[in-house]
Amino acid sequence: MSSPAAPAGQRIEMRFGDEVVPATLAETAAGREFAAQLPLTLEVRDPMGQAKSGRLPAPIDSTVATTSPDPAAGGIYYAPDNQILAIFHDDLGQTVPAPGLIHLGAVDGDLAPVAAAGNRVRVRIDLADSPST
Repeated sequence: MSSPAAPAGQRIEMRFGDEVVPATLAETAAGREFAAQLPLTLEVRDPMGQAKSGRLPAPIDSTVATTSPDPAAGGIYYAPDNQILAIFHDDLGQTVPAPGLIHLGAVDGDLAPVAAAGNRVRVRIDLADSPST
C-alpha cells in the first residue's frame, strides 16, 4: 500500500518498533502546532483496522482549521473533540461525525509498516532532522 502525495512541509519520522515511516506535515497552523509537540511517544490502538490512534499530550488549536469528515489512507489527522491523533493506513469508506478531522500531513510512502504494527503499540514521532532518543 502507498499513500497519496504528501504536502510540502516539515518532515517527520514515525517509529513503530524497528520500522521507520517517513511523513510530511502540512504547511498549516495545525501542522506547525503538532510539530512543536515533537518529539513524543504515543500509545496507539487500532480497534477498527484502519488507523493507529492515540491521545496527544496537549491540544491543537482548531479554531481556524478546516475539518474533513472523510479521512484518506496515508493521512495524519487530529480529532479536536477528543485530542486524538490518527494515522490512517486504510480507507474503509466511513465518514467521521462532526466536527470532523483536521488534516495534519501524510505518510510519504508505504503504509504496510503502519498497518502491520498491531492493535496496541507505541509510536515514537520525531522531526526528521532531530536525533532520536
